[in-house]
Amino acid sequence: MSRPALEALHGFHVAIQPRRRSFWCTAILGAVIASSGILAAVSQAAADTWPTRAVTVVVPGAPGGNTDIMARMAADQLSARIGQPFVIENKPGAGGAIATTQVARATPDGYTIMFGAASQLALVPLVQKVSYDAEKDIVPAVAFGSGAMLMAVKRDLPVNSLQEFLAYAKANPGKLNYGVGGSMTVTQLTAVLFVKRAGLEMTQVNYRGGAQAIADLLGGNIDMYFGNSSELLPFLGTDRMKLLAVSTAERIKQAPHVPAIAEAIPGFEMRSWQGFMVPAGTPQPVIDRIAAETKEALKSPEVRERLSRQAIDPSGAAGAELDTLLARTRALYQEAVTAAGIARP
Repeated sequence: MSRPALEALHGFHVAIQPRRRSFWCTAILGAVIASSGILAAVSQAAADTWPTRAVTVVVPGAPGGNTDIMARMAADQLSARIGQPFVIENKPGAGGAIATTQVARATPDGYTIMFGAASQLALVPLVQKVSYDAEKDIVPAVAFGSGAMLMAVKRDLPVNSLQEFLAYAKANPGKLNYGVGGSMTVTQLTAVLFVKRAGLEMTQVNYRGGAQAIADLLGGNIDMYFGNSSELLPFLGTDRMKLLAVSTAERIKQAPHVPAIAEAIPGFEMRSWQGFMVPAGTPQPVIDRIAAETKEALKSPEVRERLSRQAIDPSGAAGAELDTLLARTRALYQEAVTAAGIARP
């Protein structure tokens, strides 16, 4: 074949190659899009029928603690409304980081979720190294309720008011102690912030959960404990311990005679909220159903009454509202960590 003919044939081959590549790229892209559509449809169908079996609800606290109490109440409500068991699995330790890590690594199919406190996302990453990204690996689905922290002292401590306690503690530096229901939790942060802002010298005693700390407070083994309202309000009016103050900016309706710490230490405020959280990647319809069913449960007069008895305000915040709440909580905890002088990990 002559050289011009060969050159013409080569030119034809080169000209046709992009067309062939374009054809195959288009075909492959179409297949990918189609398969993505199929996967999305399958995911949507699975979400629409969720759940078809038991759901594990991991709780980052010991049985009997505030978060555990609320988790069991919320899980019972979802079980009754949805018709599948929501089974509590307690995983205390490391301020909730152990449980949060487990859920962050779980398959995001809605069958392993967490009922945790805001501290797992907003506080724990500030004060210790964790193996999860609080902003990327866990998605808050809905807030169930929020409440105050109550300051309690043992019954035979010779004080009967917040002011008397402050005076007594300052007159006895280093002689008093306080319990915390878990390392790097809101109970610890509230106590540490209170001690620092009040200028006190007290020894910290760590417990794995609030129930253990309360038991030792009742037994007279520790002098002071900051616990969630649901843990300590049942002792109001008894002679088993003395409730001296609340951590919210104002007094609470369930204990109007108990002063806010802010009345003695201006600007002091600490509170927490609890709710359902899921691994990142969980189908949005599953998240939406958890939120919707929780909101409906919180409309029940019985549920609201049970929460009120424990000084817990029902929430139901989800979506953008919950995102705003979480951002506000992060800012509050960051301020408290800085004020308490806790070094970042």
